[in-house]
Amino acid sequence: MNLEASASSGPLPALVSIHDDRLRDEVRRVAAAAGRELDEQPHPVGRHAWTSAPLVIVDLVAAQGAADGRYPRRPGVVLVSDGEPDLPAWRAAASVGAEQVVTLPGAAVGLIEMFAEYDEQRAGDGVVVAVVGAGGGAGASTLAVALALRGAAAEFRPGTLLVDGAPFGGGLDLMLGIEQTAGLRWPDLVVEEGRVSAAALHSALPGAAPGLAVLACSRCAAGQLPCELGPVGVRAVIEAGRVAGDFVVCDVSGERGPHADQMLDSADLVVLVVPAVLRAVAAAAAVSSHIARRNPNQGLIVRGPAPGGLRGDEVAEVLDLPLLAAVRAQSGLTHRVERRGVPVPRRGPLRDAADAVLDVLAAPAEHRW
Repeated sequence: MNLEASASSGPLPALVSIHDDRLRDEVRRVAAAAGRELDEQPHPVGRHAWTSAPLVIVDLVAAQGAADGRYPRRPGVVLVSDGEPDLPAWRAAASVGAEQVVTLPGAAVGLIEMFAEYDEQRAGDGVVVAVVGAGGGAGASTLAVALALRGAAAEFRPGTLLVDGAPFGGGLDLMLGIEQTAGLRWPDLVVEEGRVSAAALHSALPGAAPGLAVLACSRCAAGQLPCELGPVGVRAVIEAGRVAGDFVVCDVSGERGPHADQMLDSADLVVLVVPAVLRAVAAAAAVSSHIARRNPNQGLIVRGPAPGGLRGDEVAEVLDLPLLAAVRAQSGLTHRVERRGVPVPRRGPLRDAADAVLDVLAAPAEHRW
């Protein structure tokens, strides 16, 4: 198995959604002068494109459409105008959280500065994967932990960051047997201005293996509610890992809500874990449809046992998803997790599933499917 990831070929292109032809030509001219690539898309752009681009450039119409579509607020949004912005332009800019309103061609230098600022921030070649389960007990958390352990052991990236997205799940640190290890958990993390340093995260979070930092949810005493995860904090953590070149593994499990949506929006790949039983496959159809509205990049792991004889390729055909792996149940895993936590997957079905995901992520994006 080749775990060598392709090197970054340079800064990612800025996402451009502009209806006005003249404004679009002006943005092209500025981008050419700055030596920057553009990804031009008509509105509505996909949520994954909206959240993953280093810089988003919109005009009034596209900004109003993004606001109407409840696209997540994010840093690095610029609204361009062909004259002095009027009240509707300022309102549209505020509704999408635009950092600047740039008049073209007169204030082109402002756009050039934004190109430079956000190309520098997204210079890293980190990879983000979100793991989602279909139905209760699908095994998404176990796969997420195994994937992070395997990625760290194989040095898939210089650092690995495991992000717990399931406040009601009891904490991924418990699954790793590091619940007594000192370090920050989600309630302890303070994100200022929507940004956080990856180096600071790695030094402050508990480690589960060399190069693997874990940001876990905390456990609650009786009568207490778990901590709420905010989408701004989730995005800041994911982007810190991406910029640093980390392998970021997000355990979404069966969660819904803004923080889970942020994980789905940010992922380069969403892995759907489906037990090979009829009810789980039925649940997976609805889960996959929900994911597809936010991110088109889905892959399927089918997990045994299969009491009715369902095969992985049959499940993939029903769900119309690419099959990454179909694996049998791993003997003794439940007992091992209860006693000592999820093991580093050295052999067996759990390693096969993790390696299948890593193989896809190691390929250039245009060759993954």
